[in-house]
Amino acid sequence: MDEQKQLREHLLELLEGKSAHIDTESALDGFPVDKINVRIDGSPHTAWELLEHIRIAQWDILDFSTNPNYKEMKWPDDYWTEPEGTAEDWKRSVEQVLNDLQAMRDLVADEKTDLYAKIPHGSGQTIFREAMLVSDHNAYHIGQLVLLRRIFESQ
Repeated sequence: MDEQKQLREHLLELLEGKSAHIDTESALDGFPVDKINVRIDGSPHTAWELLEHIRIAQWDILDFSTNPNYKEMKWPDDYWTEPEGTAEDWKRSVEQVLNDLQAMRDLVADEKTDLYAKIPHGSGQTIFREAMLVSDHNAYHIGQLVLLRRIFESQ
């Protein structure tokens, strides 16, 4: 098996999230939408803020990975949302998170994608790095969402 094929398989497994962590879809499925704007004491973010941050950051990474006309966003202002979300906002955000995650998986799975090639408009980043970044970033914030969900379910 060639090195990139084997690496693709490992990255796809990591992006799916089922090996060491709960997968994104399972973590978000059935989240108590009536609690998405509730801030737990000691928690810096609501579930809505976390979901939107995942959506925005993942979209930005995907856009950077695929768009030669990519425009850099301003940290942290462009990555964190201010207003509260509605049930419909939550649904739309979940759909985009899952769709963009699949788009990243499709990019990694495409044998024409050189995982090690530097992204032309970047400063040394590769698709390999960006796929790892999506996995790591999502796992961190999905963990926060799962914790909030468990707190809500225990109340």
